[in-house]
Amino acid sequence: MADQTHVLFVEDDDVIREATQLALERNGFAVTAMPDGLSGLEAFRADRPDIALLDVMVPGLDGVSLCRRIRDESTVPVIMLSARADSIDVVLGLEAGADDYVTKPFDGAVLVARIRAVLRRFGHASGAQGEDRSAPATGGVLAFGDLEVDTDGMEVRRAGRPVALTPTEMRLLLEFSAAPGTVLSRDKLLERVWDYGWGGDTRVVDVHVQRLRTKIGQDRIETVRGFGYKLKA
Repeated sequence: MADQTHVLFVEDDDVIREATQLALERNGFAVTAMPDGLSGLEAFRADRPDIALLDVMVPGLDGVSLCRRIRDESTVPVIMLSARADSIDVVLGLEAGADDYVTKPFDGAVLVARIRAVLRRFGHASGAQGEDRSAPATGGVLAFGDLEVDTDGMEVRRAGRPVALTPTEMRLLLEFSAAPGTVLSRDKLLERVWDYGWGGDTRVVDVHVQRLRTKIGQDRIETVRGFGYKLKA
């Protein structure tokens, strides 16, 4: 249906793919399920889903490579599925542009909650139940050296040139911009940006901070060892 949130799900295991698709559909999502990366890329280009759920280890075009291809074309939210919490694939997926990841095997309710949390961050109402968490109110155009953050227009410029950020990167920058010079812990950023009320993997924060640094300047966000990060005022 037109008002349903459309999920692209790429998973090569038939049992997991079918069971997960049914679980998502029972929770009100429209799902396109594909068994490999190449068919997943074709489906993404044809259907333009609201969110992509990608298993790391799929044939043809692996999930990390598929994530890169999607990110080259779109800022649509991406969640990676990884069989091992300590796998390098988790970091590779985040570096490729994924917004979050879920470890397999996963509980269906947990997966749905994580999908809805990502959708809330991206402003999707359909399929995302509960209170909408808006971006922190900072107001107008904020300047930090050659970096300008337009919190009304949701635009960023560096030395007068536009900087393209994903919605997750933008929310992260808005949190820093709302409190320049203040140290924000990884746990606090997980709570505010990723909507993790129960804690989460701080690698998600670290990788996104590094991605943000490459776009706004490596020295703009300072690491405060043992505490977190802060934006240089």
